[in-house]
Amino acid sequence: MRARMDLSDPGSTEMVVALCAPLGIAAYVGLILIPAWTSYGRWWERIAATFLTFYIVAALIGIGAAIGLGIIWTYDEWAA
Repeated sequence: MRARMDLSDPGSTEMVVALCAPLGIAAYVGLILIPAWTSYGRWWERIAATFLTFYIVAALIGIGAAIGLGIIWTYDEWAA
């Protein structure tokens, strides 16, 4: 028998994800997608620009992950 998850009291991780996910999506739409969409006039150019914004998001996530990994990797050297 599977144990049931208690969803009545969310932890701090769930709260951070629930609050930051809409903020991240809004930032993506407002700062990356809308300027890319409005820069072109034809519909196929707009769809191509929308597709290419995913590369921007992937690069930002990759850079953030690399910085985070670097901090974790060297944390024991610099921690007091």
